[in-house]
Amino acid sequence: MTWQKYIEKYEGELLNSVIPFWEKNCVDKEFGGYFTSLDRDGSVYDTTKYMWMQWRIVYMFSEIYLAGYRKDEYVSIAEKGFDFLYKYGRDEAGRYYFALNRQGVPAMAPYSLFSDCFAAMGCAKLYKITGKELYAEAAASAMNNYLQRAKSGKSALQWDKSLSGKTPYYSLGQYMMMANLGLIMNDCLGSREFDSAMDTAVDMVLNKFYSPDFGLVFENMPVNSDKPDLDSSIGRQMNPGHVLEAMWFLLNHLEGKPGSGKEISAICQIIRNTFEFGWDKKHGGIFYFMDALGKPHLELQHDMKLWWVHNEAVLAALYGYSASKDPCFLEMFRKVDEWTWNHFPDPEYGEWYAYCNRAGEVTHSLKGGKWKTFFHVPRSLLFSAQKMRTFL
Repeated sequence: MTWQKYIEKYEGELLNSVIPFWEKNCVDKEFGGYFTSLDRDGSVYDTTKYMWMQWRIVYMFSEIYLAGYRKDEYVSIAEKGFDFLYKYGRDEAGRYYFALNRQGVPAMAPYSLFSDCFAAMGCAKLYKITGKELYAEAAASAMNNYLQRAKSGKSALQWDKSLSGKTPYYSLGQYMMMANLGLIMNDCLGSREFDSAMDTAVDMVLNKFYSPDFGLVFENMPVNSDKPDLDSSIGRQMNPGHVLEAMWFLLNHLEGKPGSGKEISAICQIIRNTFEFGWDKKHGGIFYFMDALGKPHLELQHDMKLWWVHNEAVLAALYGYSASKDPCFLEMFRKVDEWTWNHFPDPEYGEWYAYCNRAGEVTHSLKGGKWKTFFHVPRSLLFSAQKMRTFL
């Protein structure tokens, strides 16, 4: 592999296309916070400020600064975002809303625990840059809110629409984020406080969500059963992108940890199985949602090809190769790298498209919105280049 060539491609795209697009277009200089609903050319098409997207920008500009790209403007963008979100973004219990309007008035209740999750990430990285105690306190508070809500099994609190007839499930997303969050918190805050949360995440993903019968990790697992719920669409739902993201999170946590060989081997096999299962044999790329038994899927967009799925697949391949040195991961990387770069980057306006149909045709012009922001693309470009440097 000509790793230096790949490093230059990934780093060049990050520094010359993706960062400039968001640095130029995302900052709301009048009210604070960020615009994330950006069309192809960076123009704003919706001023709603979704909390996941807002805090991810704080996190990512901080992460890039910490990676050695020391531009003072990155710190300024992150800190000004924190000021707006910390002032307007919390309810009386300290939970972060799902959305604010442009001026900072709450627009959607704090039903999603992931608002706290991404707040913790952003605040922790800001603290590592600046050493300001307010950021550390805000990070710990948001992290504890996240863990408490995840542990209770009532992440949506009073906004949960479910009634007694609905099967209760554990959600993969909650536990995969525990592993990633715990690592970030311990690193940035200099503590071991969240080791147990990371260990819980590894145990749940490998021993609860993983099905030996299928050799795959399910998205939702019944609370009261060790077997997947194959009688419902939600029970059979597979999300290859989520699984691949979860696996590199776990490898990042376990790499270098004594006595982790068995878990690392299992994770590498899950990556192989997931990639084989999720890869579209006809058109290439990785499906968004799948059904474990190949039955109809309730999500109409199930066969689309999304940017973040491929961003995470690239990282899973690189982390899998780093952990195992198995050449199959090199072939995996070549396949997903080629498909990704042939379909998502926009050389004219910068940044990447988000959504393609199954055949790989771009379906939406947007570069950001309710679910896409300055996060998966730059994180993948940054961490991929960093990981590739270890192969030189």
